[in-house]
Amino acid sequence: MTLLTRETSGVFAIAPTPFDDDGAVDFDSLGRLVDFYESVGVAGLTLLGQLGEAPKLSHDEASRIVGYVLDRTVLPIVVGVSAPGYAAMRALTTEVMSAGAAGVMVAPPNILRTDNQIADYYQGVAAAVGETVPLVVQDYPLSFSVVMTPSIIARIARAVPGFVMLKHEDWPGLEKISALRHLEAAGDMPRLSILCGNGGLFLDFETERGADGAMTGYCVPELLVDVVAHAAAGRREESHDIFDAHLPLLRYEQQPGIGLAVRKYVMKRRGLLTSDAQRTPRSVLSGQARSEIDYLLHRLAERDGRISLID
Repeated sequence: MTLLTRETSGVFAIAPTPFDDDGAVDFDSLGRLVDFYESVGVAGLTLLGQLGEAPKLSHDEASRIVGYVLDRTVLPIVVGVSAPGYAAMRALTTEVMSAGAAGVMVAPPNILRTDNQIADYYQGVAAAVGETVPLVVQDYPLSFSVVMTPSIIARIARAVPGFVMLKHEDWPGLEKISALRHLEAAGDMPRLSILCGNGGLFLDFETERGADGAMTGYCVPELLVDVVAHAAAGRREESHDIFDAHLPLLRYEQQPGIGLAVRKYVMKRRGLLTSDAQRTPRSVLSGQARSEIDYLLHRLAERDGRISLID
């Protein structure tokens, strides 16, 4: 079993949860999706995140999804275990880590306001899930309304040995990455693996600021793998060239409210999902929106030959 460390790098693709048109979990599509992620060179997968529609799943469904993916792939798997209370968080963590997960991810509840509250919360998380369980802290203030400064992230990293990875989704967040790396260089905090979200929208410069990779769900993960690999090899122009080709679709997918609908529609067009269904509450793409996405996909396919579509 591979566990997350403070040196973990690469792309951890956040997998959507496939449903059929009746709303049942579609395990056939999930299998195709996992095989596809492996084939394009991701370093790992993240399950039961926001884009996995985790709050819409029963505990049994969530457990079956994690077990199915762990049985199908050797990729390290991060599982989102955020919950209103520590008891549910502890139960799911125990279950998935026993099954072979690489670590768990916890987002802060939106009631946290002060640095002390944030630090106390994550020390409580560590006590609940276990001090040796690799922990990913999700820093996404635009969604969770909890602002984590570099100093409070450093404080948590010093206090919680299991905190090995930051899922960085602050926006704007480039200066935060630089500040964290400066704190590490000064010996004021241990090194953290930093994987970035926001659909990959800023990954071209996040890697240059010191990010180790991405943890996000852009519908063409080959782009994320390319950017991280080019950055690691010092191929700046190649990184920006391929990033620029994908930017129109990245931007379209990042629209608040419809991002998951766009992502699932593209994955259906790519033959990965049988249906682009979401569970309610959900957003629905209009016919015009689908036409716009098709246009972007066809334009992208002219510049990136890996894009093939089915009707």
